[in-house]
Order: sequence, then C-alpha cells, then structure tokens
Amino acid sequence: MWQFIKYVFATIVGLFLFSLLGFFLFIGLAAALGSSEEKTNVEKNSVLKLNLNNSIQEVSIDNPFAELTGGQGDVIGLLDIKSALANAKLDPNIEGVYLDVQYPMVGWASAEEIRDAIIDFKKSKKFVYAYGEVMTEKAYYLASVADKIYLNPAGGMEWNGLSAEYDFYKGTLDKLEIKPLVFRVGEYKSAVEPFFRENMSDASKLQNQVLINVIFNHAVENIAKSRGISAAQLKNLADSLSIDAPQDALKYKLITHVGYYDEVEASLKNELKLKEDDKIKFVGLGKYIKADKLIKDGPSDRRIAVIIGEGAIMSGKSTDGNIGSETIMEELRKARKDKKVKAVVLRINSPGGSALASDVMWREVQLTRKEKPVIASMSDVAASGGYYMAMGCDKIVAQPNTITGSIGVFSVLFNFEDTFRNKLGITFDRVNTNAHADWPSVTRDMTPFENNRLQKSTENIYAIFTRKAAEGRKMPLAKLQALASGRVWSGKEAKENGLIDEFGGLDKAIQVAAKAAKLKEGDYRIKYPAEKNMVEQFINKLTGNAEEQLMQQKLGDFAPYLKVLKKLQQMQGTQARLPYDIVIK
Repeated sequence: MWQFIKYVFATIVGLFLFSLLGFFLFIGLAAALGSSEEKTNVEKNSVLKLNLNNSIQEVSIDNPFAELTGGQGDVIGLLDIKSALANAKLDPNIEGVYLDVQYPMVGWASAEEIRDAIIDFKKSKKFVYAYGEVMTEKAYYLASVADKIYLNPAGGMEWNGLSAEYDFYKGTLDKLEIKPLVFRVGEYKSAVEPFFRENMSDASKLQNQVLINVIFNHAVENIAKSRGISAAQLKNLADSLSIDAPQDALKYKLITHVGYYDEVEASLKNELKLKEDDKIKFVGLGKYIKADKLIKDGPSDRRIAVIIGEGAIMSGKSTDGNIGSETIMEELRKARKDKKVKAVVLRINSPGGSALASDVMWREVQLTRKEKPVIASMSDVAASGGYYMAMGCDKIVAQPNTITGSIGVFSVLFNFEDTFRNKLGITFDRVNTNAHADWPSVTRDMTPFENNRLQKSTENIYAIFTRKAAEGRKMPLAKLQALASGRVWSGKEAKENGLIDEFGGLDKAIQVAAKAAKLKEGDYRIKYPAEKNMVEQFINKLTGNAEEQLMQQKLGDFAPYLKVLKKLQQMQGTQARLPYDIVIK
C-alpha cells in the first residue's frame, strides 16, 4: 500500500511540475515572440485583409502568436483597424482591402467608425471587396460601402430590422423566496426592473423602442446612400422579409455578386492583374500594423493624450472588462502634469457602474480641465456612470448611434431570510449595541425607517449627479432633470437635447481637442495607450476562464443567467448603471 501511495504521489508531483514547466515555457515563448520588433515588409500588389468577425475592443490584446494564426489576434483593437486603413490609403504597395465580415462582435458606434475609415480609404481610389458566407445587419452595414459585395450562394443575409430583448428574474426570485429591495430615482431607471417585474414598464419600453428605431433608421439612411437604394425600399424589404436567400439580396441590389470564395479570389486576381496560378499577397492586420508608418507623427513636445475607459465602472484598478477609477485617475494626473501634453481625450465605452467611482473620476476631470482641455469621446455606450465621466469635460463628441444618457441611480439589496429558512432550514438571530447596528441586512426585513434612509441616500446621490450634469452642460437644472430620470438616449437625440456637442468618432474628438489647445493640424502627436499584453491577460484570466468554462460546461444555455447573478456581486453601493445589458440584434 505504501508503495502504491508513493507512486501516486510521485505521479501527482510529476504532473504538477510538468504543468508548471509548460506554463513557464509558454510565458517565455510568448515574451520572446512578443518582444520581437521585426517590421513587416509589404510586397507590391498586396491586399490588406481584415477579418472583422473577431471581438473588437477599443485597444487590442497583444498576441505574439498572431502570425501563427492568420496574422490577427482573437481580440483586435478599433484603433489598430482605423490606423491600418489610414496607412493603407497612403501605402503604394497596398492595392485594396478585403473584408471578411459575417458576425462582427462590435457595437454600432464602433462599427460606424470602422465604416467611416473604409469610406475614407476609398478616397485613394483603391478597391474594397467584402465577402461573407452569411451576413448579419451589422455585417452588411460594414460591407455596404464596399465596391463589390459577395454573398455565398448557400448562405444568407439577415435583413429584418433590429430587436432588443431583455431577461426578467422576478419569477426565479419568487420561486427562491428572495425579496428584492429596490431604491431608485427616475421612472426610466429600469436597470432594476428585471428583479421585480416580468416585463418592461411602459416607460422602459418607450425609451428602448425609440432607441432601436433611431439606430436602425440611421443605418438605413447610410446604406441607402452607399447602395443607391431608397430608405423606404430598404425598410419595406425588412418588413416583408423579402431577403430570404442570397439571390434576393442580389435582386434588390443590396449586394453585387452571389459567389463562392474561389470566385471572389478569381475576381481579386483579375483586379490585381494576376494570372490564374498566381497567389494573392494578403497581409493581415496583425502583420500590417508592424509595417512602415506613412502617417508621420507631429512634434513630441506637443501631444494629445488619449485615455481609454472600457467596461463597467468600479473602484480600484482597471481590469479586463472593467474601468477602475484609480487607474483613470492616475492616467489623468499623468496627462495633467506632463508639460508635453496639451490636451486630453477621454474615450469612454461604458454602461456605468459604481456612482462613487464615477464621481471620483469626475473630480479628476475637473482638476485636469483647469490646466488643459479635456474632450470626451463616446464609443458604443457612454451611459449613466459613463455619462458621469463625460459630463465634466469641455466638449462631448459621440456618434449618432451611441447609447448615452441614463442619468439616474439605483440601489438594490436582496432579503434571503425566507430562502435560508424554507429552502435550507437555516435561521438567524442577533444582538446589537444600537437599534440599527446590523443595517443594512440581507437576512431580515428592513424597517420602514431604514428603507426611507436608503431611498433618501439614493435621492441625494441623484441630486448630485443631476446638479453636476447641469453645470457641465451649462443648462438650467430643471431642463437637465427633464432629460434625466434614467432616460436612455441615442447620440442623435442627445445632440438635439444638448447632452452632447458634436457628432463623430475618436478622430473628431482629437480634432476638437487640438482646436481647443490651439494646435494646428500636423503640429502635434497623438499619445495612444499601449496595447494590452497577452501574457498579462493570460495570467489574469487563467483562473477566471477555467471557472467560466466549467460554468458553461455544467449549465449550458443557462450559464448566461448565472453570470447576471454574479454581476450583482460587483454592484456595491449606489449604482449609476445602464438599464439591463443592452444587446441590439
């Protein structure tokens, strides 16, 4: 028996050491590959290939293995895509762009920036091809500016309008005998509705209906211009479900060709004047960003610093998927103290989060704008706490399809007393030094007095939010409050009602910042944040991914609902957060 135990123990130790060695070999290899600064030599008659079906974030994750997987990482940066297109426009060795676009994992405002960058690239008179086996509406929105749009004969195109569907958990909470305790301000602050309703309130349904109508109408108008089809006809095609097969898309001129990939290749070869047996010289994004930069940087002593906040807002350091107030504060301080930085662009892609963390960042914005201009650039979402970050800036720039507003706050607690007693047989008792020493509690009912105190606290934070928003937007408090109440607005509506200043993406915000700092075009350098390091991301996610994969394996289709409950753990204190997780499809 002892001999058996020794063998088992030795095997376990061996496996552990092997795994540990493998891990460090991976880190070493990644570091070695990642440290390579070898430039990409772009050959003549090359084509920039953009695979837009990956997850697209503001900043890419540096993947040292990208060249082994097609020249592009799993998470690509919006900044890299735009930079590559701008460079390719000037690159004499790049003859055109090939878009692989089917299921782009990107928000509508980011899609707008990519689309605008493609339109700008076309000013070079170089070609743009797009191909997809299938295409969603968002994929088609990107592809619609291409010179030639190919759809696989056996594939399909989604063209039936946009929909936004939300999950409600009241029935689940009732079955588990969990009592939600909700404190909110504003009839439109519907982030907490899933916990005490089974459907959307009239106010919530109204704001969401208006929102998706604005986003779809904006897309339709732009597609109509690109394809020479009337907006009315495009809407009729969606209402009648007329686009059932690729041939239908061709019939109504939404695409230019129905064809397989080999036919796309043949057309590209003809465009490039290649022979049938010649190979197309594709260069992927991962490689092309290492090519020579043809857009020259301005003077290093005159800079515009771009600070990016992406994800839910919380206190502490930023992590993948979360904006940490401490990290943003540090970046703003650096920019404020750096004499070479003449202006700051705060790029925001956030549904909100902690009201306290949002206010802490607002304060740092105020300190910075006393010394140099601070311009907010809204990405896909800059709502609630995300709007809190922006409202103190000198100017706010957003896309017409940006989701913003949601000026409101809420607090939510759950009473698990009946759950523990009736489901698990667990009861609680306590002694206190004072009448409310255990307040707030999740294992007993709160008294009316205690509920009133939490509601007043939530209202006080809302009053601070709206007052500061009114000051930042230079409008009467009463007018701002009429736009608040948690109401979600599209960027188009936000400009009409004064919540933002100008339409545009990050490039426009940089132009506004340069003008505010009295810098001439070409007379400054843009200081972008460094891309995320893959090795650090790997270490940070090592345990998190294992947990997520296990959860997915055990729960299958129910895994996303558990994720929602896990998010509640992050909602500490009063929240300035967007209603639901808005997913428009």
